[in-house]
Amino acid sequence: MRPKSIIILILVLGVVVILIATFTGTSDETAYVNKILKSRADKDNFMKTSDESPFKSDPKSFTGLKYFPPDAKYKIVADLVPVKDKKVVILSTNDGKEQRYIEYATAEFDLGNTHNKLTILEIMDMGPYRGKLFLAFGDGTSADETYGAGRYLDVNKVPGAATITLDFNEAYNPYCAYNDSFSCPLPPAENLLRIPIRAGEKTYHP
Repeated sequence: MRPKSIIILILVLGVVVILIATFTGTSDETAYVNKILKSRADKDNFMKTSDESPFKSDPKSFTGLKYFPPDAKYKIVADLVPVKDKKVVILSTNDGKEQRYIEYATAEFDLGNTHNKLTILEIMDMGPYRGKLFLAFGDGTSADETYGAGRYLDVNKVPGAATITLDFNEAYNPYCAYNDSFSCPLPPAENLLRIPIRAGEKTYHP
């Protein structure tokens, strides 16, 4: 094969690889967005119909949860740094009570040209959630675009893991954001981020 033909073949193969990568990336992003949108639709249905909904006493008052558009940049793989000398942490709740936790790990990540840290806690109090992880945070949107008392992220234990995925598109309000009869722990002071995280659930009440 002539050198000129080889060069042309390499160029053609390069274009094909780029096109495949582009379409694959677009397909993956579309699937991710659709997954987030479906989860939100399912939660709206739960809020309207479930006996466990904070709107169960007046389901007709429910007008639908409000969200930022899904944005893949807010799905972050953070470094998971275990806490060596774990201490008990007592969090205040919106209704003046207290709940006990124990330090579990720190999630560290870069976002908005800032290095950020979030403390992940483990639930201590007896009950069905004992031993589960708890992550509450506030950010630059709190008390403006999002609920003033902070939002939650669900995270799970993965023994031996060095990283953890924090998908802020799945950040949600505690039930006290909709109904004052619920008792909700507030984020620890170190979890009040300065940067705005415009992802996940917005404030429900205007």
